[in-house]
Amino acid sequence: MARRILTREEVLALLRETPGRIEALVAGLTPEQLRPRPAEDEWSAVELLAHLRSCADVWGECIRTILVEDHPTIRAIDPRSWTPRTDYPDLEFAPSWEAFKLQRAALLGVLETVSPEQWERTATVTGAGRPLERTARFYAAWLARHERSHVKQFKQIADAVRAD
Repeated sequence: MARRILTREEVLALLRETPGRIEALVAGLTPEQLRPRPAEDEWSAVELLAHLRSCADVWGECIRTILVEDHPTIRAIDPRSWTPRTDYPDLEFAPSWEAFKLQRAALLGVLETVSPEQWERTATVTGAGRPLERTARFYAAWLARHERSHVKQFKQIADAVRAD
């Protein structure tokens, strides 16, 4: 079943809401509670935040490239392969969280100023099978939807920690 295309307003709303939702879920948890994994095969809050930051790095850069270049060719990068190139998993949650919020504010600052036509600017994406055409809107919506599923993970982590 095809996913419904999110409107510009829906994408922006999701991207604005996500940091507040996560912040509310982890409020009151200590650094010691945010570092361990709730189960061996699950991410800790620190690791999950590292993943979100990597996704924002990769897909945010795709958005910026599409907006500033005339139909660029972009090589696909899997955010999971990007994370080991960063120090995000090694950081404490609080400074990483502040960096995530700054990163989000910068992305919203860009997205809130682009015209509807700019949202539909395209790039050719290579390196993940056959070349694909993607828009700035596609990457913004992908980021927003992707984070929504991870907000649920933050809730599960916080609930598990508080249950101990």
